[in-house]
Amino acid sequence: MKRTVLVVAHTGRPAVVRNARLMVDRLTAAGINVRVLAPEAADLQCAGADVVPAAPAAAADAEMVIVLGGDGTLLRAAEIARPAGAPLLGVNLGHVGFLAEAEPDDLAGAVDQVVEHAYAVEERMTIEVTVRHNGRATSTWALNEASVEKVARERMIEVVVEIDGRPLSRWACDGVVCATPTGSTAYAYSAGGPIVWPEVEALLMVPISAHALFAGPMVVSPQSMLAV
Repeated sequence: MKRTVLVVAHTGRPAVVRNARLMVDRLTAAGINVRVLAPEAADLQCAGADVVPAAPAAAADAEMVIVLGGDGTLLRAAEIARPAGAPLLGVNLGHVGFLAEAEPDDLAGAVDQVVEHAYAVEERMTIEVTVRHNGRATSTWALNEASVEKVARERMIEVVVEIDGRPLSRWACDGVVCATPTGSTAYAYSAGGPIVWPEVEALLMVPISAHALFAGPMVVSPQSMLAV
């Protein structure tokens, strides 16, 4: 069976487009089938790539999803990769790139490792999120974090936080972030939470600007259920 790779790119940046074209050319030359998303195909103009709709089926049977851009692009690609169980390889061409594994200076080396199967897949935690409002429940998932935040800028909200069904505390605050170790470098970090090594299985609960003496971030079990 021919190997297949899906390439997702932030086509709003010329440097990303140039590097994406180089990557597609190198992968195709190595005999790997490359897919690109339909909304990005016109900008990428990769003649050797298959164009597929921007839907979860785009990563079906793909060996991996290669992402060129910043953390936002990688999170967008994760929505496509997760249903297919395809691993993500991020090439940092954004502003921060906490989630990316490779840098643009090593683009050729990253492609060579993919071609030679010289890579390992690292498992990352995700969180399941359920929002209940007026008797209705909506469920989704997140790689980084889920947050409960105030709507009105000039007001705080009052929340009661529970862990595994047991009340923890009541705060007046701007919100609460529930994050994975992957998300510990994102919103949770800017709210004062610790950075957690990706291999540590844990969840973070971080209050945002809580008006309380004892409202520090908390690390809990990965099986815990956090309710706000």
